[in-house]
Amino acid sequence: MKYLLDTDHLSIIQRKTGRDYANLSNRMNQYPRSDFALSIVTFHEQLLGAHTYISRARRPDQIVTGYMIMSRLARDFTALPLIAFDRAAMRTFQSLQAQNIQLKTMDLRIASIAVSRGLILLTRNTQDFRKVPDLLIEDWTI
Repeated sequence: MKYLLDTDHLSIIQRKTGRDYANLSNRMNQYPRSDFALSIVTFHEQLLGAHTYISRARRPDQIVTGYMIMSRLARDFTALPLIAFDRAAMRTFQSLQAQNIQLKTMDLRIASIAVSRGLILLTRNTQDFRKVPDLLIEDWTI
């Protein structure tokens, strides 16, 4: 495994439309599937999004849609290896926090997983993630 997909890159793959999707999927197709992984933090972010959608639903069809989204997540997160937020990631996270890296908590957790595992993070959010020392980032949507 070599690449960790940030939540934004996974969302592009899930939508399956647009120029970003075409660029990303063409690039990914040049590598074996075994080179890619997802993080448990991305799963957490997407699950929270589905939960919020369901919680805000006002009509029965919206509730059904919310649970369909949640079902799709269960399928999507079996397609690639899921990387845990383990003790090494926690140590990296705490070290980055001590350096006062200005990054949202979930993004800092994703970065910590990538740094602790020596993975390249695929993301469009290069402006924020470049603040993290030793984090290798690439944007495959361009």
